[in-house]
Amino acid sequence: MAEKKDKKEKLPRQAMPEQDPKVRKRNFEEVPEGYSPELAQAEASRCLQCKKPSCVEGCPVGIDIPAFIKHIYEGDFTKAIRKIWEKNSLPAVCGRVCPQEDQCEGLCVLSKKGSPVAIGHLERFAADYERNYGSGKLPPKKDATGKKVAVVGAGPAGLTVAGDMILKGHEVTVYEAFHKGGGVLVYGIPEFRLPKEIVASELHFLERLGVNIECNNVVGKTVDVDELFDKGFDAVFIGVGAGLPRFLNVPGENLINIYSANEYLTRANLMKAYRFPEYDTPLAQGKEVVVLGGGNVAMDSARTAMRMGADRVRIVYRRSHEELPARKAEIHHAEEEGIEFYMLANPKRFIGDDKGWVQGMECVQMELGEPDESGRRRPEPIQGSEFELPCDLVVIAVGSGANPVLTGNTHDLELNKRGYIVADPRTGKTMKKGVWAGGDIVTGAATVILAAGAGRVASDSMHEYLTIGW
Repeated sequence: MAEKKDKKEKLPRQAMPEQDPKVRKRNFEEVPEGYSPELAQAEASRCLQCKKPSCVEGCPVGIDIPAFIKHIYEGDFTKAIRKIWEKNSLPAVCGRVCPQEDQCEGLCVLSKKGSPVAIGHLERFAADYERNYGSGKLPPKKDATGKKVAVVGAGPAGLTVAGDMILKGHEVTVYEAFHKGGGVLVYGIPEFRLPKEIVASELHFLERLGVNIECNNVVGKTVDVDELFDKGFDAVFIGVGAGLPRFLNVPGENLINIYSANEYLTRANLMKAYRFPEYDTPLAQGKEVVVLGGGNVAMDSARTAMRMGADRVRIVYRRSHEELPARKAEIHHAEEEGIEFYMLANPKRFIGDDKGWVQGMECVQMELGEPDESGRRRPEPIQGSEFELPCDLVVIAVGSGANPVLTGNTHDLELNKRGYIVADPRTGKTMKKGVWAGGDIVTGAATVILAAGAGRVASDSMHEYLTIGW
């Protein structure tokens, strides 16, 4: 047995084929091209099938990772996807955009001496194979309970709750404010990282299970939470995300061609400006673009601007390269595509022309001081270090906050000082009877898989409430 493990350890991690950076920087086609069955089985063979798999502990939704990988290794791809579906209704999404390096793969025992098993790539493979070649057979559902669940928000948290609750036998209706479901998966994450057809396929899977998705419904305006109970719903889950843009409050921020990342990416993605002129969505196409921020949203904005025709794209971040919060894969892809990084710099003001269009930005050089409340060293300005960067388009990607449309119109919801809903992290239950919440509207902006994990916790608690009662 030990000899078999040694062989697995010696096999290198199987790289996923990708588009050439020089080609992909000007198109919106997906960058990674996926595993072939042969590559997937080779990578699956590296898994040691640990008796106490630490990778599962790192998965927010608790997928039985060794089991589904074993099925791939054995060539039974149908069993692999069914094993994943037991815990995750969005595997094609999570396999593409989740930070596996900090979660499941980060705890893989192979990472102690080399490269971890490519768990995310294998999850993506199982989902893609089922979509392209599978039978289309749905997982089994429990007998109908007669209970009705309303889910507010068709993002990763809400869709996870919907998938869990429909399989548990409850009737589920999802209310989505936009004209398409998916939440941040469709308005925030670009096509080259998460194709819209993938999200549409995952939504269709839920609809085939029986989930009813009603778009163009702004809960808090067209209907409020109390009215949902009046409509006959027995429980409500709130997963509306954190979509309120944050700005810098520096002089000149109201100049023309300065966007929040929320607006810029929504226009490019959900409203399909990237497919101009087929979709005539107005979106500025700068030649000298500056993106402010260092997270995944900043990387998405910068790489989108490059694909929209920019000659030069700079990311300006107030900390050093080591503190960039974006996924390492996204930083690597951005660098390959020619995105420039200006580290330890912060904007002081934006400079406009006589017609009100942005044409430059004055920055100050920063240095790292003592750690702040986040545990990272606090950036501090260096006196007299100001410099200017030319720019004709600026995207501000420094985070987002809680939109008050729903929370401001819902009685008995406890909010914290930042406007996020207070919910029990063990159950997702709020102070309002029959109401649960999870995802970014509770934690602030985080990852897709953490939102899905919050949905999983809430769905278990909601099921207990609906079937046993409290």
